[in-house]
Amino acid sequence: MKDIKVLGPGCAKCQELFNTTQEAIKDIGLECTIEKITDIMEIMNYGVMMTPALVVDGEVKVTGKVPSIDELKQLIV
Repeated sequence: MKDIKVLGPGCAKCQELFNTTQEAIKDIGLECTIEKITDIMEIMNYGVMMTPALVVDGEVKVTGKVPSIDELKQLIV
């Protein structure tokens, strides 16, 4: 089971990444957990300096942008 985290303080782009990620997961039919992390200290623990960011199984995949659904599918699988 994949562990996915969306990191960001709660801005519009952070929410967009969370929603788009949920849609990509649904399209793939992947069983996973998805969590939204808004705590700045926890975000910094991942070494992320620009949000939003996507973390898949502990590895930062994207920072500072919202990828397309197709890009997200490739990053998640």
